[in-house]
Amino acid sequence: MKTFFLVILLLCTLSAFSEDGYNLWLRYAPVENAVLLQSYQSQIKNIVINAETPTLKAARNELETGLSKMLGIRPAFTETFKGVGNLAIGLPHAFEVIKDNANAQELQNIGAEGFILRQTENNNLIITANTDIGLLYGVFRFLQILQQEQPLSDINVVDSPKTQIRILNHWDNLNRTVERGYAGFSLWDWFRLPEVIHPRYIDYARANASIGINGTALTNVNANAQILTPVYLEKVKALADAFRPYGLKVYLTARFSAPMELDKLPTADPLDKQVQEWWKKKVAEVYSYIPDFGGFLVKADSEGQPGPHNYNRTQAEGANMLADAVAPHGGIVMWRAFVYDQHVPEDRTKQAYNEFKPLDGKFRDNVIVQVKNGPLDFQPREPFHPLFGGMEKTNLMMEFQVTQEYLGFSTHLVYLAPLYEECLQFDTHVKGEGSTVAKTIDGSLLGQKLTGMAGVSNIGTDRNWTGHTFGQANWYAFGRLAWNPYLGSHEIADEWIKMTFTKNSGFVKPVKEMMLKSREICVNYMTPLGLHHIMAAGHHHGPGPWVDGRRPDWTAIYYHRASPDSIGFDRTSAGSNAVGQYHEPVAKLFDNNETCPEEYLLWFHRVPWDYRVKSGNTLWNEMAFRYQKGVDGVRKMQKTWDSLKDYVDFERFGYVESLLGIQEKEAVWWRNSCLLYFQAFSNMPIPEAVEKPDKTLDFYMNIRELYMPGHH
Repeated sequence: MKTFFLVILLLCTLSAFSEDGYNLWLRYAPVENAVLLQSYQSQIKNIVINAETPTLKAARNELETGLSKMLGIRPAFTETFKGVGNLAIGLPHAFEVIKDNANAQELQNIGAEGFILRQTENNNLIITANTDIGLLYGVFRFLQILQQEQPLSDINVVDSPKTQIRILNHWDNLNRTVERGYAGFSLWDWFRLPEVIHPRYIDYARANASIGINGTALTNVNANAQILTPVYLEKVKALADAFRPYGLKVYLTARFSAPMELDKLPTADPLDKQVQEWWKKKVAEVYSYIPDFGGFLVKADSEGQPGPHNYNRTQAEGANMLADAVAPHGGIVMWRAFVYDQHVPEDRTKQAYNEFKPLDGKFRDNVIVQVKNGPLDFQPREPFHPLFGGMEKTNLMMEFQVTQEYLGFSTHLVYLAPLYEECLQFDTHVKGEGSTVAKTIDGSLLGQKLTGMAGVSNIGTDRNWTGHTFGQANWYAFGRLAWNPYLGSHEIADEWIKMTFTKNSGFVKPVKEMMLKSREICVNYMTPLGLHHIMAAGHHHGPGPWVDGRRPDWTAIYYHRASPDSIGFDRTSAGSNAVGQYHEPVAKLFDNNETCPEEYLLWFHRVPWDYRVKSGNTLWNEMAFRYQKGVDGVRKMQKTWDSLKDYVDFERFGYVESLLGIQEKEAVWWRNSCLLYFQAFSNMPIPEAVEKPDKTLDFYMNIRELYMPGHH
């Protein structure tokens, strides 16, 4: 009997220190600094708020939850000031103290979604904004300040988003599978909707609002027209209603051939009057269910999806037809630039630019062209897409991938903020020096009327939302950079670690270092020196530099072009001239193999195996060393994580530890496969400092991974 009770006691003790990751960065852990805790408690005795609207009720609920967990208090919620220690939350006219502490110019500058958070002269605190959503964002920022244990004395935050559309793209299918999804099935339980509104939907909206994400495209870009039928619109309405208090607007993917599939029209030609009328009626129907429907996201003329090319029409003509249909309702069309054709005898990385550049200035004002960060397809490293800087008269938005399609799925720890930052801070030179990609998407450089950033979601039904605990950091980082594309990876990592794990510097410092290095580690064991698209076919998991036999631009050999004398894709002015799509001096920089950054060397150049890189090594030796460096980097991450066991609850610690074991095993798989394969061309020995493969190339080439998540 004693043993039984000891086991129960042990299990209860362990569970008290166990977390499954569900709460994300909204854990609201108790404040540990005793001095700060006392200060917070004295400054937040009363919360003055008139919570009459659903959004302000959400703000009040968040404050009640956060303050009780972090400070161990339940402040009085009132509509009038009481003594000292008041936190006032309201629109500019709500309370006299707010009127006195927010001037008209500030309010004009922060727009519809910004907020002001400051301490008044008599030590009260105010959060004000022009809208309820702005107030909610201000409340979340206030709670984040407490989570990170920052002092409130003299606090003065005036902040607003730098982009208008900050949206997650869910590649979710109506059968609940998720294309390129590695965290379980789709959140949207279409079978039980609209009657069942799962609490998880509310928590999803809360998490997005906490980082300023204001839109969600519910369905796969490889669209299903059924989503536009009444039975599904009723379900979408239920989600939109649940999300609305959190400022999260719903969007849908539109299948271009929907008029033919749903109502048997003979054509989907965007210039056909009958087709135009069909879309206008369909859009009106959608808005009858969802008055604040955001609009459509469209993938057309790519990878088998129907589009305007079927009727010899341009992308602008296709997008404008839909834009005209949603315009009277205030909707927009996000038209993806991911368009390429296997029958075009052209470097695939050039096709989107060649397709869209001649259409600059021909899209409606409520169309925004959604451009991937690089010209190929979400590789571990790509140069920035030349359309950023190539379309000066068109609304452009960034498309980042948050789910790790080409970066080890949800089993690899790869913090993506450095990838995002690398792209956003690259100088396009479209208006001379300082014309960064960030400035081309926030409207500050070219004056676009519509701005935004999209992230392909990594969220699923796994209890921790993203499959890998550290995958949450990529969701968080995307939201923060969509709000402000000038933030740094270091700053974002610091915030996330402190709110997700602990504020103890003994944990924060080594974990931040590990996160910041993880993307480069991944590049090294997958695609060093500008190699790209050498993943396995179909599911894109694991190495496949030998992939051949399908349409050329879906193979690996099309991209690396390895031969006994050299390797790499010649995109110089003497080759495909992809460099010619960039402005000077960027084009010149990439065109010369002596000035081309080595991380893009094999992207732009064919290079002999004995070519001497900047380190003095031959290309072959440098490639081998980088593959080994990638493996060593994962092993160092394992050691770092193992040393931090005392800082983390046992469940999350053990889960991350297990995944790092998978990552180390797969990094070795990548290194061995690629070195053995490319050695067959270089005919050079693997350097002594590099571990030798213990299997044959034939062994690795015959690995078959069936039923991989996200496989199509």
